[in-house]
Amino acid sequence: MKKNLLKFITCGSVDDGKSTLIGHMLYDAKLIFADQKRALELDSKVGSRDGKIDYSLLLDGLMAEREQGITIDVAYRYFSTERRSFIVADTPGHEEYTRNMAVGASFASLAVILVDASQGVLVQTRRHARICSLMGIRHFVFAVNKMDLVHFNEMRFQKIKKDIKILMAEFDYGSLRIIPVSATEGDNITYHSNEMPWYMDEPLLTYLEDIDVNDKNELQGFSMPVQRVCRPNHEFRGFQGQVSSGEIAVGDTITVMPSKESAKVTQIFQGDTPVEKSGRGQAVTIQLDTEIDISRGCILTKDYTLCTGNMVAVSLLWMDDNRLVSGRNFWLKIGTQMISATVMNIKYKIDVNSGAEVYADAIYKNEIAFCELSVGSNIVFDRFESNRELGSLILIDRITNMTSACGVVMYPLARGNNLVWHDMDITREMREGQLEQKAITIWMTGLSGAGKSTLANALEKRLFAMGKHTMLLDGDNVRMGLNKNLGFTEEDRIENIRRIAEVSKLMNDAGLIVITSFISPFRQDRRNAKEIIKDAFVEVYISTPLEECEKRDVKGLYQKARDGKLPNFTGISSSYEEPEHPDIVVDTSKHGLDECVEILLEGLKKFL
Repeated sequence: MKKNLLKFITCGSVDDGKSTLIGHMLYDAKLIFADQKRALELDSKVGSRDGKIDYSLLLDGLMAEREQGITIDVAYRYFSTERRSFIVADTPGHEEYTRNMAVGASFASLAVILVDASQGVLVQTRRHARICSLMGIRHFVFAVNKMDLVHFNEMRFQKIKKDIKILMAEFDYGSLRIIPVSATEGDNITYHSNEMPWYMDEPLLTYLEDIDVNDKNELQGFSMPVQRVCRPNHEFRGFQGQVSSGEIAVGDTITVMPSKESAKVTQIFQGDTPVEKSGRGQAVTIQLDTEIDISRGCILTKDYTLCTGNMVAVSLLWMDDNRLVSGRNFWLKIGTQMISATVMNIKYKIDVNSGAEVYADAIYKNEIAFCELSVGSNIVFDRFESNRELGSLILIDRITNMTSACGVVMYPLARGNNLVWHDMDITREMREGQLEQKAITIWMTGLSGAGKSTLANALEKRLFAMGKHTMLLDGDNVRMGLNKNLGFTEEDRIENIRRIAEVSKLMNDAGLIVITSFISPFRQDRRNAKEIIKDAFVEVYISTPLEECEKRDVKGLYQKARDGKLPNFTGISSSYEEPEHPDIVVDTSKHGLDECVEILLEGLKKFL
């Protein structure tokens, strides 16, 4: 009987022979077509093996990969033997492409990690083992490659085997096999090696054909994240997605999360074929007997209790070129849910070599960290160890839309569920009505010396004279009180803006018009402020050029920054990111003060 499909990944350090190993496996097992075989033989004549067959060419398809002799992108290959079908992801070994390796690991049930017999366990070997474990892989094969370079020495293999077992001791894995191989010569790939009679277990391909990777603790309860609502006509409304766990059958009663409403299943379709029941891994369309509010991001469940909340503890693999600091805001994608989230706290990072928890106030590319996330509103999720689909996540940069991190949910934070928002009898709208004004936050941003404070003060006097109720928050004044404990590092600037945004929101709730005067140099921080203040946020860009700002610098701050005496000074030693779509733009170098106030008031008419 043919076993079920096995999805596995090959990984390891640079030039450990990953592509060569899989290529040789396909070649020896006669799993390539005749024209591929002929093309391989011809390409190898101009390759790097003196005319001998270079099996890596079967997988290294990019020209840059062939030129450099390394894997850059993830190469997926499907093949099938008489006993099993396989999908393999051949992933990069170079540290620069760790992101690609993590992508390959996210789909796999088993990892084949290569170790160069002449070099032993390296830092990248340890990193890949940790990433595979982080991404939920529980079955490991270590292929100790290039045994021919160490003359098939058993003692060398036993030394590496001991190091691998020490490395894996800290991980929760389901199976572990360590096999000595030579990818270029084919030893112990598809057949037993005559050069290593001391190795008595099965070769790699046989082991992959036989191993059982089914989760013995597989969830019995049903869950399915809704990916799409299907409405081809007014008579049909189906909910589409892939079943994450358990089984569902016609006639079952399901509960919709997070609303907790219930309905009965009337029809199930796999493709366009009606079925009586379906299970994990199947893409289905489910029709219910009751019209209830279900949309993308909701989760259908049966006999399964999921977590809900807005604060979670997560383990992350940071993949962005820019460092991660507390306070940064992202899009969080978990299941089919997409919502804003903030990294509240970096608890620690993991030392790749020792596995020790190390204090860190910032996380850099390819580092693994344990963090706490705060989410914009309640989400539905589970611990990764219980549900791989509903416990894995990615963080997406809100400006570039690039994936900044991938990770897993470790557990919900109870304090998030212990906090309940209390609605007050006196609402913001009632306070606005009493004050006869619309509460907004006028967020002035621009370089130091652009004229923000002067203009903000003049604007408040005009609004006060018009009978408006206002409050002015100036950058220096706030830093002398509320934010006196904050410096000017990236983390402190993020927290400075967050606090101001929260205070502004509270004052808006009181019915006041708030005017802020802050450099707030980063688009992401201003976007975070807008996320807090919502529709009341009005961005005003004081666009005075840098040269003019330096001329007005009575404190001599710009000169100190240029002399290297003032680090993190915006415009000189720290960048200023101009607003992309400000609501109002004012250049104080082109207009007098009164004219600038008139420009502001004209622009504010549609908001007040």
